[in-house]
Amino acid sequence: MGAIAILRLSGKDAITITNRFFKSKFKKKDLNKVKSHSIHLGNIMDGNRVIDEVLISVFKTPHSYTGENIVEINCHGSTYIQQEILQLFIKNGVRHANPGEFTLRAFLNGKMDLTQAEAVTDLIASDSEVSHKIALQQMRGGFANEIMQLRQELLNFASLIELELDFAEEDVEFADRTQFTNLVNKIAATLKQLIDSFALGNVLKNGIPIAIVGEPNVGKSTLLNALLNEERAIVSNIAGTTRDSIEDELVINGINFRFIDTAGIRETTDVVENIGIKKTFENIEKAQLVLLLVSAEKMKNEKLKIKNELHLIKEKYPDKKILTIINKIDLLNDEEIEPLKTKNAILISSKEKTGIHQLKEALTNLANLGALSNNQTVVSNSRHFEALNQAYNAIKEVQKGIENNISSDLFATDIRTALHYLGLISGEVTTEDLLGNIFANFCIGK
Repeated sequence: MGAIAILRLSGKDAITITNRFFKSKFKKKDLNKVKSHSIHLGNIMDGNRVIDEVLISVFKTPHSYTGENIVEINCHGSTYIQQEILQLFIKNGVRHANPGEFTLRAFLNGKMDLTQAEAVTDLIASDSEVSHKIALQQMRGGFANEIMQLRQELLNFASLIELELDFAEEDVEFADRTQFTNLVNKIAATLKQLIDSFALGNVLKNGIPIAIVGEPNVGKSTLLNALLNEERAIVSNIAGTTRDSIEDELVINGINFRFIDTAGIRETTDVVENIGIKKTFENIEKAQLVLLLVSAEKMKNEKLKIKNELHLIKEKYPDKKILTIINKIDLLNDEEIEPLKTKNAILISSKEKTGIHQLKEALTNLANLGALSNNQTVVSNSRHFEALNQAYNAIKEVQKGIENNISSDLFATDIRTALHYLGLISGEVTTEDLLGNIFANFCIGK
């Protein structure tokens, strides 16, 4: 229930059917004769009974979202009114739309390619500035245009290679080998760049996972609460309070971060706590970034030596980004804090919320948004990533064939494979199963 509800109809008879039940408010109107992209006030009638006063929006083919005739009925948001109008139309030849069917029809009618269609659902699901930007970039067709251009250039050469196969007995070459080599190298480099961008695109779309780790009672749960500005995790001065991972999301400067508060790392005989510590290392493995908390008080007592947690993590995960945070600086005086500033770490007090702003700024900088800022194409869809990998592997085989000077007929199959997977991305090559899997994830009405 809401103030306004919208019922959408698409199909060649959408306007004609709506016209049967629409009675304009001021003068008689035939919706079939009105201009496209116009709105009309009137009543939806079931015989002589008025169901509701509505606004009817008319979009005529081909200038509509689906490329077909579309009518949008804006009625009052009562569920009773919605059902009455819905049942009236269903009784008169209209059926319920399947999930994503409006966007599927837009794709089938050439209003958008498959990558743009998939971006529609990403745009609806976007919950941060960055995920919105990635979806919008894809919806505008930048990624698809890049793929289509590569595919077209490869297709032109593939046609010449195929022609050579038809004239094999004549021993002629239609495709310039130097130009072909340069093209294949260019395609391989572009595909590699797109594949590499997925690591960034995927985490930005789904949220950057960050594990908060450290010894027990170092203030991990207090830090999570300070970041979220709410009491999300239980805080206690008893070591080992956090036995399981606590996860929550926070948008900082338009970027979605997923913070995971983990169990403290230490030697313990407590079975449950040991399970929590095991989960800590699992979360470190999944995390894009690790926040390693150390106690300012302990560092003072241990002559500024960070304990072996850093070495332990680096040993198990040598490529993991780690940001060291010295917590509990509220327990030190200015003289004791000064030497800590040289430790290449961020100084905070989770309890007093000191240094939290600087931490958030550091997280934004570490997110590495250069590609987005420069409007480079960033791949965030796992289907695209898989197809790009398959196309790249096929192109690598073509490169090997050129290097080994093998005959055209032997690497023609690899060219066809690359063309197939590039076509799968944009939708130039489709199967019923592929379309079913993509559009099943859409909401009804879109």
